[in-house]
Amino acid sequence: MPSRRGWLAAGLVAGVVADELLGDPQRRHPVAGYGRAAGWLERRLWADRVDAGAAFTAIAVGLPVVGAVVADRGFGSHRGGRGALLAVVVWSSVGGRQLREVGERIGALLEEGDLDGARGWLPWLGGGDPATLDVDGGARAVVESLAENTADSVVGPLVWGALLGAPGVVGYRAINTLDAMVGHRSPRYERFGMPAARLDDLANLLPSRVTAAVTALVAPVVGGSPGRVVAVVRRDGRRHPSPNAGPVEAAAAGALGLTLGGPLSYEGRAEQRGPLGDGPTPTPSDVPRSVRLSRWITVGATVLAAVVGQGRTDSR
Repeated sequence: MPSRRGWLAAGLVAGVVADELLGDPQRRHPVAGYGRAAGWLERRLWADRVDAGAAFTAIAVGLPVVGAVVADRGFGSHRGGRGALLAVVVWSSVGGRQLREVGERIGALLEEGDLDGARGWLPWLGGGDPATLDVDGGARAVVESLAENTADSVVGPLVWGALLGAPGVVGYRAINTLDAMVGHRSPRYERFGMPAARLDDLANLLPSRVTAAVTALVAPVVGGSPGRVVAVVRRDGRRHPSPNAGPVEAAAAGALGLTLGGPLSYEGRAEQRGPLGDGPTPTPSDVPRSVRLSRWITVGATVLAAVVGQGRTDSR
């Protein structure tokens, strides 16, 4: 690990390489531990009020960020130590390898016609109701979830790591985890979860746009064209109810030559999402291409983050 120049870039790349070689930490995963701690705090602070949710979000995000700042600053001028800390934080925060492995598993089950088996794995990728999906609906869910989760699980940590180092990665992952826990609409979290959901929207504004841009750059590896991706994002990106999932899923649709969106059942509620893209709707045969696209987005985002990180350390 470089001790002076390039420590931030090296830490980002090392963290992604560790995820690719080792996968997620198998024991005492930091994100899982954080989720348990946040759940404990939520049970004690919950009230059906926005201000209670704001207090919960501030504490649950602020404490780990302060801890990461202290740890990072503890290395002082030892840039190698800061780079090593960043590598460990990135490794425990990105999940590209596992995401693709699950996508491949579900795609294989769908290809085999094992709809029940695929439905059992689909909740790992997203919050839709798998019981309502047929084979092609399951394929669409995989393609959409791979696109959105690549932005959340890979690009987001890299973007904030390149800009803010280890504290940026920790803060982003804390925000993203809270949104998954309390940010969805339900009777319990309609008010309490609103601050976490809005903060997650804010934290993902930049990563989602970076994901769309990187998707355009790597589109040729799955038979797409950068210009087509840009055109679909500009035309369809706002048709999704999420300001961040829209550009990401539209970019994937443009790169893969598919149409995403349409009817969706989420926690028992039927939704109709606008169409994204122009091609046919996904089938199980499209899942391997979607997995390949996720892999190349990871490569492109890692290179981009390293370049930004190198520029930041060289400018200091």
